Amino acid sequence: MTTKPNAVQPIPEGYRTVTPWIISRDTAKLLDFMKEAFGAEEIDRVYNEDGTIGHAEVKIGDSIVMAFDWRGEWETPCFLRLYVEDGDAVYQQALVAGATSVTEMTYLFFGDQVGRVRDPLGNIWWIQTRLEDLNPEKMGRRAGEKKYLDAMQYVQQSLDHELRNRGRK
Repeated sequence: MTTKPNAVQPIPEGYRTVTPWIISRDTAKLLDFMKEAFGAEEIDRVYNEDGTIGHAEVKIGDSIVMAFDWRGEWETPCFLRLYVEDGDAVYQQALVAGATSVTEMTYLFFGDQVGRVRDPLGNIWWIQTRLEDLNPEKMGRRAGEKKYLDAMQYVQQSLDHELRNRGRK
């Protein structure tokens, strides 16, 4: 592939190759939650003629998250991974902001501490911090150790419980 001199960049500055786009029952509430829970910076909010939000963008860390209000039965929950410097603090901050715990912060065999919360609109946020850089051999050994097997089982069961019980809340 050849590029033209002075060509427009195909990915705008500030965006990544993949950008999540959340369809929400109440995008204004979602934006407020992301600001309070994750320190999101609002970039843009565009209203439709009926007062619903047709497009909104926030920046969390170095990533853009987009959202808009649902129409009829469009809603779909979103699953988002959020790598942060202090997972424990962000997890607690999300709970204070109105999230519900899905998975308490748990150290896993591959060197990450992971927790999950459900925001007030039903989206699941994976909150993660890399604590160790491990080679594949060490990860493989750890994957078979009881404490890491138990941790992985807890993480899997907590998500399964959340997803199976969604319609019952």
